[in-house]
Amino acid sequence: YSSKDLHGIELIDSYVFNQVENIRFNSTVGKYVGYTELGLKNAETWNKGSVLAQELGELERFCKHNADLHYSAVLDKTGEQG
Repeated sequence: YSSKDLHGIELIDSYVFNQVENIRFNSTVGKYVGYTELGLKNAETWNKGSVLAQELGELERFCKHNADLHYSAVLDKTGEQG
């Protein structure tokens, strides 16, 4: 994200095995995308079921909540000079 209102925050959840990315969820795209044969099968299944709804909820529940905490704790503070 690039602003305090967290408008542009993005969740990316990648599943990697043996250094090969099989599947990725990107909140901007709004669905799972497969990159291997197994990843394509899983993406098709996960995009139809409750897994997709759960992943979409993580952006609000986890990402925005924690980003707001970190923004307040780190970026709003000004250090003393000297």
